[in-house]
Amino acid sequence: MSDAAAPVKVAVAGAAGRMGREVVRAICRDPGCHLVGAVDPSADGQDAGVLAGIEPARVPIGERLEEVIRKARPEVLVDFTVAQAALENATIALRLGVSPVIGTTGIPPEGIEALRRLSEENGTPAFLAPNFAIGAVLMMVFARQAARYMPEVEIIELHHERKVDAPSGTAMRTAEMILENRGERIAERPAREDIRLDGARGGEREGIRIHSVRLPGHVAHQEVIFGGQGQTLTLRHDSTDRTSFMPGVLLAAKSVRSLRGLIVGLENLMDL
Repeated sequence: MSDAAAPVKVAVAGAAGRMGREVVRAICRDPGCHLVGAVDPSADGQDAGVLAGIEPARVPIGERLEEVIRKARPEVLVDFTVAQAALENATIALRLGVSPVIGTTGIPPEGIEALRRLSEENGTPAFLAPNFAIGAVLMMVFARQAARYMPEVEIIELHHERKVDAPSGTAMRTAEMILENRGERIAERPAREDIRLDGARGGEREGIRIHSVRLPGHVAHQEVIFGGQGQTLTLRHDSTDRTSFMPGVLLAAKSVRSLRGLIVGLENLMDL
């Protein structure tokens, strides 16, 4: 583990992407972090800072993660890529003693379990969160609390049109947290719903309906709607800009090396 007073040495996977560039900006501007490496095959050789729209970082973007890690020797790898690449990147990082901080969603459960085992076997901590926005995490925590008293609930999540996974990782994590604390359901429902258009009622996770919207103009938004006798309760969070995720990313990057094994969910790093 590095000296607590020294900046955490961070590499960024997917550095040329929209989220990757935002992460590069945040890492470069935070005195508790030091950008030492960047990976993105689409921008090989470019300066990570310049590509992110800030001053030169003197960190050339590499094409191969393993080469970047061996040369730059980061302590932490922040990954916002796509599911398969994130799984492969995290596996490489863990085998080389680097702690992955994964913001990529859509990794299948068996992939997450494989990372958990590898993290424990190598003694290298890892962190994964479906959402790094502090407000989104609070929404999920509040939903878990509300589910004890209002177990009838549906989730609506809205994202930009380029998001490939549905439902979002945030919606799936919210459903998991609701199920952890869900009270007894008492609402009477028809034995068979008259669904006139396939998919109109969304997907279902153990009795929780989840609806996904993909449209231009959105960043990341979610409503959790609870229904009870004569009342409803709606919890909603909106990320209107990708900078909303950066405080959580920085918190995870600076905290991950003090963890044990693979930890899932930013709420585990917050005093809630």
